[in-house]
Amino acid sequence: MTDLLLPGFDADEKSVRPSHLDRVVADSNDRIPWLRARSRGITATDVAKLSTPRSVEAAAREKWFGSRFSGNAYTEHGRDREPAIAQWVFDHHGIAPSSLLFHAERDRRHLATPDGLAVTDAGSVVLAEIKTTNKPWRSIPRHYLRQIWWQQYVLGAERTLFVWERHEGFVPVSEPESRWVDRDDDAIAVLVGLAADLIATIDRLASRHTGAIGA
Repeated sequence: MTDLLLPGFDADEKSVRPSHLDRVVADSNDRIPWLRARSRGITATDVAKLSTPRSVEAAAREKWFGSRFSGNAYTEHGRDREPAIAQWVFDHHGIAPSSLLFHAERDRRHLATPDGLAVTDAGSVVLAEIKTTNKPWRSIPRHYLRQIWWQQYVLGAERTLFVWERHEGFVPVSEPESRWVDRDDDAIAVLVGLAADLIATIDRLASRHTGAIGA
């Protein structure tokens, strides 16, 4: 296994501080500022929904007007299980849990909060993304791949360990499964373009409704 360092940990006093540590926006443990910061940018959760012009329009309206979805039994189960799965990731792969929200180097509106983050002894950033499911996945769902690639773009990461735990009736049936996902710059370029479309659509909505209010 490649040697990994915890975020912000220097194995050598002469080592250079990883650049992503200079791009921290908020911490999800301080939930209100974290939610506020996320609302002002384009997150991996937002980008996961983007695949067509219609999906961009729908995401823009949800971003501007807010979502009626506040969670359900499945999302609650995922939140409850995440600490235990994150510990498994650390024990087996040396990737530490992360609660930090980062912005991309090229655009401060591009945001991501990976579930796990570490730096290799060669200085490369690797991430982890954790999910729970009641389905026996044979491959990673496409919307999760979009989420992974966006996080890689924001953090400058080369690889992500995608980890999922299957449950039946919200009872885990086995230990987590995992698969490495390499960075895909072509896919990332498409997502950056879709994010630009999303921002432009939000701006149009804002202009339209601000004008209506002031009319």
